[in-house]
Amino acid sequence: MNFIIEKIPMTDTIDFKQEIIFASSDKSVSNQISKAEKEGKIKKIAPRIYTTNLRDSVEYIIKRHFFDILKWRFPEAVISHRSALELRPTETGNFFLTSNYTKKITDLKGITLNVMEGNPAVVSDVNLGGIYASSEWRWILENMQISRKKGGESKSFPIEYIEDKLEKIIIREGEEGINKFRDKAREIASLLNFNNEYEKLNRIISALLNTHNANVLSSDSAKARATGMPFDAKRVELFEILYDKLKDYYFPERTDKNTSEDSFRLFSFFEAYFSNYIEGTKFIIEDAKNIVDTGVAMPKRIKDSHDILGTFHIVSNSYEMSITPATSDDLIQILKRRHLTMMSARAEDVNAGEFKSQNNRAGNTEFVDFTLVEGTLKQGFKYYATLNDPMAKAIFMMFMVSEVHPFTDGNGRISRIMGNAELFKSGLSRIIVPTVYREDYIMSLKKFTNRKEPDAFIRVMDKLQYFSNNIFGDNFDELNNYFKATDAYKEPSEGKLKIIDRSMPDIKLDEI
Repeated sequence: MNFIIEKIPMTDTIDFKQEIIFASSDKSVSNQISKAEKEGKIKKIAPRIYTTNLRDSVEYIIKRHFFDILKWRFPEAVISHRSALELRPTETGNFFLTSNYTKKITDLKGITLNVMEGNPAVVSDVNLGGIYASSEWRWILENMQISRKKGGESKSFPIEYIEDKLEKIIIREGEEGINKFRDKAREIASLLNFNNEYEKLNRIISALLNTHNANVLSSDSAKARATGMPFDAKRVELFEILYDKLKDYYFPERTDKNTSEDSFRLFSFFEAYFSNYIEGTKFIIEDAKNIVDTGVAMPKRIKDSHDILGTFHIVSNSYEMSITPATSDDLIQILKRRHLTMMSARAEDVNAGEFKSQNNRAGNTEFVDFTLVEGTLKQGFKYYATLNDPMAKAIFMMFMVSEVHPFTDGNGRISRIMGNAELFKSGLSRIIVPTVYREDYIMSLKKFTNRKEPDAFIRVMDKLQYFSNNIFGDNFDELNNYFKATDAYKEPSEGKLKIIDRSMPDIKLDEI
């Protein structure tokens, strides 16, 4: 058996450059370890485990080499229950393993190892090189077992978490996907003698598919699914009002002038820049251009830099911007995928790529309850799908996503991306919201939300497309000067947006 992280023959000299050293039954190795410990070159951090790192805390060293310790100490064991998914101790320091005996071990500083007697690994479990982790089917079955303890001391996630996990399978793969999952879970349950656990899991899945009594469910989200995907009636009313205004509205056809790759990318840069500036990610335009050109974040503004890069990555991809939803499920998938790309630098902070798990608000505006997000979007999609004019569809999409506010953060940016995709796909000019026009844009949204009056919002979007249709060409300096001339970079309190019609020989300024 090898007792040092990097393989060496048992009779060789121990490499004390390694941070962690395991004891051995080999007398030569034991003597070297004993001598080094007496000389103060190493210290014991747990039974038969030593370290050459005399500076860092024992807890930190153990955490860094946690899996090496597990593989050495519990060969062929199965990381099970909640730990199979988390692959780290809980907030209370508990970690769960299945082996051939039951014991609670507390000799690793900061960690309690809960070893439970149970079945060895089966073919579907994940081989981690000396130790295993329960497959998704197995750990969900294991989580069906009763646990008397709560929170971080419990071997199982709350049942609400499991229901949510199963709901996500349904969202991602549909009824066919969840039934495949159920069939595989039945197979694993038979191998592990988890018949009771399977029956409990089966009842939950059946309830989610409306083929079993919903009383077995615990979470609000799961109950909502079982009763038919509820939605926010007030928001759906707004969608209907907007649809009635847009379905017969005439919009001038403003063809996209940025047909070359260079001009398309330059417009995309300004689109990403202003869309982030509106949301508070403020850069000098030259700094933002350098970030996009080099792909290198500013050292002291890593996340802010990646906000611009993430947005630019989407809007500068002509293939991605040609994608619009054909079904309500497409809408969900596209929103999540683009949000994940856009917010990748803040993935943990905002749960990038997933809808919000708690309610959010801006000032006095409280957005759609998190349990009603999907149902509300799907109701809104019905109106969107029946609109024909690309500009009408773009305006509706922008408002719908902004109003639902499906994510923890990034909703304004994702709403504008979704709307602009409608325009780009149809060969029309995309829309940029310059800084100086931010208040007009936001106030028109609020007016519609609070007063059910969509006219101002429609007019604002129409004017913004007229303005944006003048943003064309592949010369950065020329366009930068154009934005300066229109007061686009100014704060709303410092000026008003001016339109410079570049298509006319005699350039003149018209305030709007």
